[in-house]
Amino acid sequence: MLKTWPTRLGLALIVLALGGLLVWLDPGGLQTVPTDPDARAEEPGHVLHDAELTLFDEQGNIQQGLTTPRLVHTPQSASTLAETPHATLYDSERRVWNATSEIGTLNTRSQELTLSGDARLIAPEEGWQLDTDVLHYEGKTAHAWSDTHVLLQQPPQRMTARRMDAWLNEEEVRLEGDVQGHHPPETQPGQE
Repeated sequence: MLKTWPTRLGLALIVLALGGLLVWLDPGGLQTVPTDPDARAEEPGHVLHDAELTLFDEQGNIQQGLTTPRLVHTPQSASTLAETPHATLYDSERRVWNATSEIGTLNTRSQELTLSGDARLIAPEEGWQLDTDVLHYEGKTAHAWSDTHVLLQQPPQRMTARRMDAWLNEEEVRLEGDVQGHHPPETQPGQE
């Protein structure tokens, strides 16, 4: 086909000229785009469906359990996001406390659990129930608190406040800010 030597040399020169033109048009060659660490910090490392998460204390006892239909863990920010979580919390006496909400965020470094959106904490043995919008729980000290409006009730009793602290191990609750309560008297047998 290309039998003549000058034709082959001419085609080789054209190929070299086109290659030189391409290099001249893109002198940087292959350039790498630096990774944005802020964007990388928001990338999930794990996404689990129908997940159960168990945290243990230093003695190996279960400190808290968390079940959720969807769990997203982001290792760079040490945060775990849970959709409609159900948390089982244990105090020093191994009593069970149940907590639920629309969204849960667990800081895996501090083990602080934040429940947002219709957060509820229930003490089944005592019959107490706490309702608030945002509930924080620090598992190492068994301290729960809310800086939003709270409703604490054990029917027929109920109390409201603007802020609440509860120490599960000490069986202590502190309500602050516009505290109001409804405590109907107990009815005596034969009274109506």
